Amino acid sequence: MSIKRILVADDEESIRWVLSKSLTKQGYQVDLAKDGKEALLMSRKQSYDLAVLDIKMPGITGLELLSKFQEECPQALIVIMTAESSMKNAVEAMKRGAYDYLTKPFDLDALDAIIFKAQKASKVSAEVSVLKQEIKDHYQLERTIIGQSQPMQKIYKTLGKIAPSDITVLIYGESGTGKELIARAIHFNSPRLGKPFIALNCAAIPGELLESELFGHERGAFTGATERKIGKFEQANDGTIFLDEIGDMPLELQAKLLRVLQEKEVTRTGGNTTIQINTRIVAATNQDLKSKVQQKEFREDLYYRLNVVPLELPALRDRREDIPNLADYFLAKAHQEYASPANGFAKEAMDLLCSYDWPGNVRELENAIQRASLLSPDALLNAADFPDLTSAQGSSGNGTSLEALITQKLQSSLAQIDLQDMDNLYEMVLHQMERPLINIVLEKTRGNQVKAAEVLGINRNTLRKKIQTLNITAKRN
Repeated sequence: MSIKRILVADDEESIRWVLSKSLTKQGYQVDLAKDGKEALLMSRKQSYDLAVLDIKMPGITGLELLSKFQEECPQALIVIMTAESSMKNAVEAMKRGAYDYLTKPFDLDALDAIIFKAQKASKVSAEVSVLKQEIKDHYQLERTIIGQSQPMQKIYKTLGKIAPSDITVLIYGESGTGKELIARAIHFNSPRLGKPFIALNCAAIPGELLESELFGHERGAFTGATERKIGKFEQANDGTIFLDEIGDMPLELQAKLLRVLQEKEVTRTGGNTTIQINTRIVAATNQDLKSKVQQKEFREDLYYRLNVVPLELPALRDRREDIPNLADYFLAKAHQEYASPANGFAKEAMDLLCSYDWPGNVRELENAIQRASLLSPDALLNAADFPDLTSAQGSSGNGTSLEALITQKLQSSLAQIDLQDMDNLYEMVLHQMERPLINIVLEKTRGNQVKAAEVLGINRNTLRKKIQTLNITAKRN
């Protein structure tokens, strides 16, 4: 965490004005409160990195405000301002957890020194937090990357060679093969462990916004840029940035990315200052970049910059021997997270899983097992719990698969209406299918929207919008 937003609370207007002018000039976002009550209200609407509080204010005092801040926004560092005659209170403030104090009248350099010290302290604290989380993630990652097949053994061998270096890696693989997991494994097994790992899906962000996401922007750089934004490259400084679906990056942005890779510096949109960066690049794609280069859809010079070490991830159909272990892991995970009764597979179910081609790869396998474990009342999952798979393999003719049932129902319903009079049939049918599906999954996950979104394979915000659009009552048990 770095200090970006500061709250100043003092009943003296002159003090507020001086501090605001000085801190704003240094690039901080500053909010002003004339008393403790106003400061408390502002802290409940806005998150602050640092609060400078006068110890004596009408209504809520600085000491009282300090206690409330520790309860409601513990991430904020508190600096207490006090007069010489109130040194006893200053000591008390430090005992209660204030970061530091200023004695009035004070030199602005003294405040700058405190903020500088706080910046260093918050950086160390942030690095410790990142390290703790990454160690936790590392442990989870070691359990998640599953596979003893020959193709996976080859991947492990390559990882061991490239991870300790800073060499640029380009990961190839179909959607759902675990490209981000491999990128994290590279980072976690490198000297950059404990530094940021920042992931960005280049296909998920509109081209006009992608530049700002990557490189950041200054306040006023364009309409709507009300605050300075730190880009992903800056956030990943000293760590690793993972650029997923790099093949979907617009050509004009590719040129800017190339310059960043060459010069190891970024310039925020609307800014003039170059910022040095030390960031390892790991990119990924599910496309044939060489073919895109030939078609003038991807820059050749950028391609060779990224393709220093190509790493090809196998599709799940090319390592079928890993499916049983993956299936067991995902079922155990679902059993633990959702308290589902299913804790094993019948032989016919496992045979079905191993024979299916899995076009969505490992991600599709996980989603299928999550759905089956949630919807099945039995301890053992059988083939009937995977109707989509049986349908895809030619068993839909018996009318028992989900696809067959839907087809039958649609044919019956559409026979009653004149299709010439319909102009939104697709949306209408989609909504009528979505509502019961979302209701069932929400019921099975006991109203947990995070888990429901995972099961459905959609973003949590997308689920929330669908709940509103479809007028679904989301209940938590």
